[in-house]
Amino acid sequence: MAEIKVPELAESITEGTVAQWLKQPGDIVNKGDYVVELETDKVNVEIISEHSGVLAELKADEGDTVNVGDTIAIVSEGGEAPAPAKAEKKEEAPKAEEKPAEEVKPVESAPVEEDNKQRTVASPAARKLAREKGLDLSQVPTADPLGRVRSQDVAAFDPNQAKQEASKPAAPKSAPASKPATAAQDNSDKPVERVRMSRRRQTIAKRLVEVQQTSAMLTTFNEIDMTNVMNLRKKRKDKFQEENDVKLGFMSFFTKAVVAALKRSPLLNAEIDGDQLIIKKFYDIGIAVSTDEGLVVPVVREADRKNFAEIEKDIMNLGKKARDNKLAISDLQGGTFTITNGGVFGSLLSTPILNGPQVGILGMHTIQTRPVAIDAERMENRPMMYIALSYDHRIVDGKEAVTFLKRVKELIEDPESLLFEA
Repeated sequence: MAEIKVPELAESITEGTVAQWLKQPGDIVNKGDYVVELETDKVNVEIISEHSGVLAELKADEGDTVNVGDTIAIVSEGGEAPAPAKAEKKEEAPKAEEKPAEEVKPVESAPVEEDNKQRTVASPAARKLAREKGLDLSQVPTADPLGRVRSQDVAAFDPNQAKQEASKPAAPKSAPASKPATAAQDNSDKPVERVRMSRRRQTIAKRLVEVQQTSAMLTTFNEIDMTNVMNLRKKRKDKFQEENDVKLGFMSFFTKAVVAALKRSPLLNAEIDGDQLIIKKFYDIGIAVSTDEGLVVPVVREADRKNFAEIEKDIMNLGKKARDNKLAISDLQGGTFTITNGGVFGSLLSTPILNGPQVGILGMHTIQTRPVAIDAERMENRPMMYIALSYDHRIVDGKEAVTFLKRVKELIEDPESLLFEA
């Protein structure tokens, strides 16, 4: 027998949640096969088997929290799998012995009938929990698109409530009139859906609250006339894509502008460590990416040393990895400043929350055509974008924050000037 253990994940991650077993007891497992998917605070990680054989036993259920070093499964290297079905039948057999004497004869067929009833597709953990609670799996509803019942479905299932729902008469709408007036405040019979928060969503919620509680967060705003950068992009985008095999977007311009502004406002590229400031002399820029599991912030390394094409390629690759849930821990660690673009969803104006322990985050917003005063005599419709800088007022003063944001505005409105920034 060989053990599958939770490997070292990252320096800051010591535990995870079993999100999904990719193999089940009795399945053949080859060395290097993915066996289980773990959900951690930052990314989902697929754990491989270091041994070949048959998966003999699962030591953790889906939804369980496991620590680094824990044994979560057993592989039989001899190639013989246990017979879990027989074990289940042995557990069920005593039920038949309790039947009256005249019903004892069909004992051998009784477990088979019971087993046929349980042909509902379900995880081993769900079957085990259902047996413990005395539930019929076929009665347990599931949100799984394939109809597979999981342990959390069984845990959330209330057979009494289900019976009440099933026994409710199809009464006319006027029937509830006899209820007391206070019943109008009772929503217990209203349809709801209770969904367990993913570990990542729990972590996001916890950290966002922590940031607001432990920092003196303040936001300042400005707006950018996007005319020149849009014209430059339109003029160069085809040749840029032809030469670099990547599209020229706005994010590379903003990343370059942010780096240039950080060099003039270094406290926005710092963090607080006790009673000390750590002012960073490198520029690893986090780019917020929205995924089905929540917001993640992969990092473009050494953004100050990369050209537009390299930045665009990094952003494209990191975004794809995020959406495919393939980000590594190293992709998310060590950012010095963050850019988030709510404009892709149509946001006109918002206050971004700091990505601690960073002390600054730039929020981009949707581009909207608005009338702008060109001078005292002229008005023109221009493509305008609101930008927001949230910062930790404990370390960054308003003057430095406003100076930073103004510098970003100047560079984007005169994009060719980015070529002369060191």
